[in-house]
Amino acid sequence: MPGLDPGIHVFLCVAKTWMAGHRRAEATPSFRRLCPAMTRPAIDIIHSAALNVVGVELLADLSGALFWQEQHLLVVSDLHLEKGSSFAARGVLLPPYDTVATLNRLAAVIARHDPRMVIALGDSFHDRDAHERLSAPDRDALSAMQARRDWIWIAGNHDPHLPSDLGGVVADEVAIGNIMFRHEPTGASGEIAGHLHPKARIATRGRAMERRCFACDGERAVMPAFGAYTGGLSIRDPAFAKIFRTPGLMAHVLGDNRLHAIAASRCY
Repeated sequence: MPGLDPGIHVFLCVAKTWMAGHRRAEATPSFRRLCPAMTRPAIDIIHSAALNVVGVELLADLSGALFWQEQHLLVVSDLHLEKGSSFAARGVLLPPYDTVATLNRLAAVIARHDPRMVIALGDSFHDRDAHERLSAPDRDALSAMQARRDWIWIAGNHDPHLPSDLGGVVADEVAIGNIMFRHEPTGASGEIAGHLHPKARIATRGRAMERRCFACDGERAVMPAFGAYTGGLSIRDPAFAKIFRTPGLMAHVLGDNRLHAIAASRCY
């Protein structure tokens, strides 16, 4: 990929690549439609918190994205675009606005950090045909977000065969220095993955609260799902115990105005 640092290794799962920024310029108004100018009060309530993986400091964004400032890299996981239309096809009627809502949030976090590269950690689309159901405005919005930056789609279990007409590069994994980005976590040191949709349930002020969270023990991390209609798996589920075999697992919980670092042992 032009402009990629030599230390970035992209493990492609397709023979041909499609470069970010090649889509037509008139898509830009869609980006402005999804990401209106932010007022000062809105900026003031957006927070991020430091998250360390094998000595690499990352910013866990309140949106559920991860930003590696040194690499100008933004990472999101499990967008599950067109989940609503997938359910509708099976007779489960949900408001058909999940894709617009998810792209709205993605556009906002891209505008906030202005990354040189975006990695989508798999399950970007809810099923194998979801990309075909994207509306023209949603396609234009994606194109506008890709303009002037590198974009990597990591294949997931929901979207193992991503199409060639969405811009960017399709890959199985991406390695940058000591960090490996993949969809399904293996528990390897230096790994940042998605797939499990971690959430934390905690007691606060006499009531229970359940929120999405980053799961991290300093050696590896699992990112929360970014999609509007995505559910979650408790950080206390045995699936996480298989991945985080060392003590010190923390839930970085996405609150209303900031992230809250809570020991996983305090969650239930």
